[in-house]
Amino acid sequence: MKKTFLFVSLMLMAAALLFAGGSQEAAGDAELSGSIKIAGSSTVYPVTIAMAEEFSALHPAVEIPIQSTGSGGGFKNFFIPGSTVINNASRAIKEEELEAARANGIKPLEFQVGIDAVTVVVNKDFPADEISIEQLAHIWRPENPARKWSDVDPSWPDTEIELYGPTSASGTFDFFTEEVVGEGGASRSDYQGTEQDNTIVQAVSGSTSAMGYFGMAYYLENKDIIKALKVNGVMPSIESAKAGDYVLSRPLFIYVADNALDRPEVVEFVRFYLERTGDEMIKEIGYVPMTKADVEQNLAKFEEAVKAAR
Repeated sequence: MKKTFLFVSLMLMAAALLFAGGSQEAAGDAELSGSIKIAGSSTVYPVTIAMAEEFSALHPAVEIPIQSTGSGGGFKNFFIPGSTVINNASRAIKEEELEAARANGIKPLEFQVGIDAVTVVVNKDFPADEISIEQLAHIWRPENPARKWSDVDPSWPDTEIELYGPTSASGTFDFFTEEVVGEGGASRSDYQGTEQDNTIVQAVSGSTSAMGYFGMAYYLENKDIIKALKVNGVMPSIESAKAGDYVLSRPLFIYVADNALDRPEVVEFVRFYLERTGDEMIKEIGYVPMTKADVEQNLAKFEEAVKAAR
């Protein structure tokens, strides 16, 4: 009887200690507060939105406002001036952006968070299913570009091409012009530019003469109303981007300001984000997740930066 009572007492004490520890941990979590301001790439935007929603469910006192401004617009107007602590980017930071950030006392920390396949889209009723890089260059080049679809291929419609795409503030614009036209920033100017990729979706779905391009996630979300073209014979997909077979595949990044790593809410959010870049969620959004080794490497790099900031 005494042994039974002693056993029960010990079990109750252990449970009480466990509960107390859990309560303290929960209380510690609840104490996280503040605002983590983020801007940048429209391509990375849905990933960061998903991460922020999951993090906010655990830490409701932390506000995470996110703006879709384009990679370059985010760097120039928000991250470098110091009004945001994270910049979403669909391209690597440029040397002049890096120098400007450092001149303002900010060391940008780069972390790859996935792989994208820039997708060229047309109307569902467009009569072709594929296009070459050379044909895309003919359409998008700044000098003597194709005006009609038949200028690109005589079997295509004899109608004016309607073009939609990201603005020059976009990392997708930089990447596309570099890979397609052969020079970053070289593009015809008579197209409708926007940082709202869903605007491109609506325009292309509504006109048989329209073409646009953006990150693959926006195509996968709307593939019932628009058509993706094969480029050089390869369809954009998670598999072709992962294998490197699709010519317009590219890495996606977030950049973190090192001088924000003295803020617990920033440290916890970035750690939370990086830990999940290998999750199925990234694939569900429309990008290639990071490998386990890449996730571990990113986390090791981040923890080293946190340690240096203390």
